[in-house]
Amino acid sequence: MREVGNCEGREAGSEEPANGVDQPGFLALERELTLLLRRARASQGEMAREVHPDLEPSAYGLLVRLGECGGQRATELAAYIGVGKATMSRQLRALEELGLVAREPDPADGRAWLVTLTPEGRDRVGRVREARRARYARRLADWDPREVTELARLLHELNRSVGR
Repeated sequence: MREVGNCEGREAGSEEPANGVDQPGFLALERELTLLLRRARASQGEMAREVHPDLEPSAYGLLVRLGECGGQRATELAAYIGVGKATMSRQLRALEELGLVAREPDPADGRAWLVTLTPEGRDRVGRVREARRARYARRLADWDPREVTELARLLHELNRSVGR
């Protein structure tokens, strides 16, 4: 199936090489990452609605982080997600109201609070993530398992490089 808006079959634009960079490779990388990120944003919204119909798409990643890493302080979550304290406080209040997260005293510092998934939150996020992995498995069923592992490795390296 042809991706709408990807310009297949058209003449390449008149983009000039910048600073000696391998322009065709980086243009292809930019194009494919743009498509991947657009699809990821749409998918994140779908997964958020699967967790709870009233869940904001941006909060889904927060729930995944808590599921993977356990209880964390709001400041740690804000830094990881890349938002300010006010935005994080608003998101956490909404998640508490939905019954997906709870706050508990930090055993290492009684003045601080840890945010954790509630049992309901853990169950809902776990089901959605399991369904997502099953979709990946179906869509990549014709790939060699080594290719899937290599893709995961390369994406990890890309994330490390971009995160520096």
